Amino acid sequence: MRLTRREFLKLGALGAAGLSLRPWLNARAQAEPSALLGRVNEGKISVRAVPDITAPEIAPLYEDHLVDWLREVVGTNPYRANQRFVETPQGYIWSPLLQPVYDVPQEPVTELYETSLGAGMWVQVSVPFVDVQLENASAYAPSVKHRVNELGVLPRLYYSQVIWVDQIATNSEGQVWYRLNERYGYGDVFWGPAQAFRQVTPEEVAPITPDIEDKYLEVNLHHQTVSAFEEGREVFFCRCSTGMDYVDEQGNSTATPPGENHRIWRKMLSAHMSGGTTGGGWDLAGVGFTTLFIGNGIAFHSTFWHNNYGEKTSRGCVNVTPDDAKWIWRWTRPAVNYDPGDMTVQGTVGSRIQVVEY
Repeated sequence: MRLTRREFLKLGALGAAGLSLRPWLNARAQAEPSALLGRVNEGKISVRAVPDITAPEIAPLYEDHLVDWLREVVGTNPYRANQRFVETPQGYIWSPLLQPVYDVPQEPVTELYETSLGAGMWVQVSVPFVDVQLENASAYAPSVKHRVNELGVLPRLYYSQVIWVDQIATNSEGQVWYRLNERYGYGDVFWGPAQAFRQVTPEEVAPITPDIEDKYLEVNLHHQTVSAFEEGREVFFCRCSTGMDYVDEQGNSTATPPGENHRIWRKMLSAHMSGGTTGGGWDLAGVGFTTLFIGNGIAFHSTFWHNNYGEKTSRGCVNVTPDDAKWIWRWTRPAVNYDPGDMTVQGTVGSRIQVVEY
């Protein structure tokens, strides 16, 4: 499709606002396109002279600044379980404060799949971050309201987030834009530069060993790990971050409940997650490969807002890396196809989840 005059003017204004096809360039490190980078995922962090949280600060860094990720080393943080630090050209940063990202702009896709919900495709952010333009006149989601109404900046999506594209448009300068529409969100619709989004294909999310029924996952709360078993044999292992052991402001426990007979009851290729109260809540769009296994919303899912695997961090969910979340989503039952990318089941159809404390 071609942009209407109104849509063209809206997207044209993005250039004046500083939204180029690669808006992260001013914040990024000088590395090869395929090199691993670290994105600061908190408001302000410190670069240390040595891998020790008590070492002198060389410099502060602020949210969304990018650094070259040289290697990960073992250091000292006497207050936390996680002892990993990232070595950068500037110094050392405690690794939970950096999201591992790549900068891989894409060739735009010009045709959408025909699906049961109309023309569309799933995409994943393939650059450190990208600013997008809100199509609807007023923001709906709390996180979008905060950026647009309170901070006066554009909404932003981050590396590995998954979202649905339902339209493709080209402006008069030949730039291709995707219309981004969360299937299961508040209703916000965005336009974003196509180069920032990688097409997710049906083949890469196809079920893994769907014919094997004897399979279950074990979450170890003590070791903060996830293991997958097929017919009694371990076939997968990863680190995770489960729920923190405290009671929130509403009186609810944030711990991941132990038990040997939890069952997967819903799987979503992308979900919008929110909860908590004003000042203490969260609102996260495009959470990829969400696998729900406890009825109050506890799930395995991709995580882009922290890198603290191996330590309890969440509000009950089992946080894992984007790649690990995808594997779990594909391997567990029920098998869910690219179209529609969502399924709810009852009873013992879903894979068993065993949450242990030893």
